[in-house]
Amino acid sequence: MGRVVEVSGGSSSIRLDGRALKQLDGHQDITVAMAGQVGSQIKVRVGGLWLLANVRDMRLENPDGDLIVANVDFLGEGIEDPITGNLKGFRRGVTRYPVPGTRVFPVTTTDLEQIFSAKDRPHVRVGTVYPSVNVAASLFIDAMLGKHFALLGSTGTGKSTATALILHRICEMAPEGHVVMLDPHGEYSAAFKNDGEVFNVDNLAMPYWLMNFEEHCEVFVTSDGAERQMDEDILAKCLLQARAKNRAAQGLTKLTVDSPVPYLLSDLINAIQALMGKLDRSGEVAPYMRLKTKIEEIKSDPRYSFMFSGMLVSDTMGQFMSRIFRLPGNGRPISIIDLSGVPSDIVSVVVAVLSRMVFDFAIWSRREPKRPILLVCEEAHRYVPSDRDNNRSAVRKVLERIAKEGRKYGVSLGLITQRPSDLAEGVMSQCGTIIAMRLNNERDQAFVRNAMPEGARGFLESIPALRNRECVICGEGVSIPIRVRLDDLEESRRPASADPVFSELWTHVGDEEGILDRTIQRWRSQSTK
Repeated sequence: MGRVVEVSGGSSSIRLDGRALKQLDGHQDITVAMAGQVGSQIKVRVGGLWLLANVRDMRLENPDGDLIVANVDFLGEGIEDPITGNLKGFRRGVTRYPVPGTRVFPVTTTDLEQIFSAKDRPHVRVGTVYPSVNVAASLFIDAMLGKHFALLGSTGTGKSTATALILHRICEMAPEGHVVMLDPHGEYSAAFKNDGEVFNVDNLAMPYWLMNFEEHCEVFVTSDGAERQMDEDILAKCLLQARAKNRAAQGLTKLTVDSPVPYLLSDLINAIQALMGKLDRSGEVAPYMRLKTKIEEIKSDPRYSFMFSGMLVSDTMGQFMSRIFRLPGNGRPISIIDLSGVPSDIVSVVVAVLSRMVFDFAIWSRREPKRPILLVCEEAHRYVPSDRDNNRSAVRKVLERIAKEGRKYGVSLGLITQRPSDLAEGVMSQCGTIIAMRLNNERDQAFVRNAMPEGARGFLESIPALRNRECVICGEGVSIPIRVRLDDLEESRRPASADPVFSELWTHVGDEEGILDRTIQRWRSQSTK
């Protein structure tokens, strides 16, 4: 279908014969029929090897003729089968380059089956490779989870369903695995009600004393500037006193404000009161009153009872971690943490505590048999915002640390977001696998373009034009960058993320009074039931 005209490092220029491309157009093999188009693959023979390349762009060289010049990026190589002439034994990277004049051939469906064969590696199927209709697209689980992954896509592109599909396939492959999904909108409860455990404000029962000092400060300290430093100093002294009163603290040689030792909120308030009443106290009583008032306010507010209830003072750390981390999983390996009912002012602290516990568990269990954990964070740009925001919250720090160090300890991070440009670049750069669905925003497209490897450049221009439930996958989780049509997911296993159908729903009438009464009752009682 053409010849190589120029070779430079990992890329090359080829001259395609327009007449040959027209002849291929009606070929019975759809992969061959679409050869030579942007985003498709071509192959070049060098000795006994086939080099595989991806078409990045194309232009007509002579307007009056049929000569087309295309730039391609080399992806890998495989041995030429002496009987069929097809490519086999594919591996990423090239050891030999073609010389100008070398002939170019279309890639066949048989070639794609060899390239994307995952038989010798643990994998999960997620769809079919474009443009074929039956070549399975698989993700290499160990490579994808070992170096984190990110799933990106604008609202309405099927991002939530794609996330559910990948997690369902992982759970099917590893029914005794350990997956924690942070779900800010309560979408995934419906998708995993039969395959995992769902936790919300009604049954989460997360003890407040699991917070470290920084997280305590985010909840209890409301002042700024010099006043904040004073309040934090007081809180540190009193928190240490309150923790020291518990029997679990007896015998500990290194009790600190960060130690996950139970304590009573009443003990913390009494310690603040006692420090405030000391004769040798310096300064005003305002810092003490601010802390005391905030703690009493949270303690008495029923919205915070899932975390600050007086029933959560016993040492239940082991039971809590067993439930959340699925240890053991009993065939239901995923925990869905529904954060939709958590008050907005502490939701980031709840995410910080859960994320940090995943990481701390991995660190302190290094001498034990390994139990790797996958932490999936939906709406990740909320918790790890771009450096432009100058946000140094506890949740950002712990997720950044997991991104940088998690793989050493067996913690994998999955970031799901519709606004990748609002995500911290340092975290995004740590994701070894990128799954990009359609992105409508130009800034988001540019951000993903910078994050993708060189060999994927031919796919970048197609990202704005992807159909729903289509994506481009590149990085460690796949052999080479690919465009994928995602598999269908059964209705009962999809997240509750469908858009409202206004034209239909606005035709329904009746029981408006009952709807209002029930809604107001739930609103007032702060209960989703």
